[in-house]
Amino acid sequence: MSHVPASPSHSPFSSDRNPRDEAPQFVLPLVVRIERDAPPARTDALETAARAVLVLLGDERAHGDGEWAEALRNWEDARIRKVVRRARGAEWRRAEALPGITVTGKSAQVRVFPPIPLDGWPKDLAKLRVSGTELDDPEPPVAADPVQPTLWLNPELEMSAGKAMAQAGHGAQLAWWALSDAERTAWRDAGFALAVRAADPADWDRLTGSGLPVVRDAGFTEIAPGSCTVVADHPALRQAPGRDR
Repeated sequence: MSHVPASPSHSPFSSDRNPRDEAPQFVLPLVVRIERDAPPARTDALETAARAVLVLLGDERAHGDGEWAEALRNWEDARIRKVVRRARGAEWRRAEALPGITVTGKSAQVRVFPPIPLDGWPKDLAKLRVSGTELDDPEPPVAADPVQPTLWLNPELEMSAGKAMAQAGHGAQLAWWALSDAERTAWRDAGFALAVRAADPADWDRLTGSGLPVVRDAGFTEIAPGSCTVVADHPALRQAPGRDR
């Protein structure tokens, strides 16, 4: 289950060309359920997407001789791409019939699928739209609990909900990679509790320079290459600033 994070020059999120670009490219599909009359709250959708990525990473089928293990290894050897699409009604039911895992939040449902080749989307997922994932929070989210993991979003970047869901997933994955097996198990046993919040602008520089895992987007969609999108603030990483990450 252990993964050794790449060096910064070979990062799966780096905008610079590196050896990962020579490997076959895979993508992790996520589908968010957005019914016309009952869309999920934006923050809950982001948190549910992040948990969905963690649930997949911790699933026994994604390791060893598991049925998804080879796909996961191929994906991690190349760029770490995640694409969020939306579905409702019959589209959602067809998506749920495909191999994957559905994670349910307070108002959101997100289904995560094992990685697939970049040009090998199943037809029932390929027809789903990427656009149209604009979501709102009916009420401002409460302050994050400092004792639980928090994925801090760059307060200066504007991202669609779908893009922000993918970035939250990236942040959760970097935190997972940085944890020990025991810390991963503890997080899984806690149901992968986490929060996603916009950072205080006055605190962003401190967060990005804290040594915590930082997502630097490759710039394929919406934002400039190299943009810092998420800082993954897990208490276990916060408590041990000198650990090898």
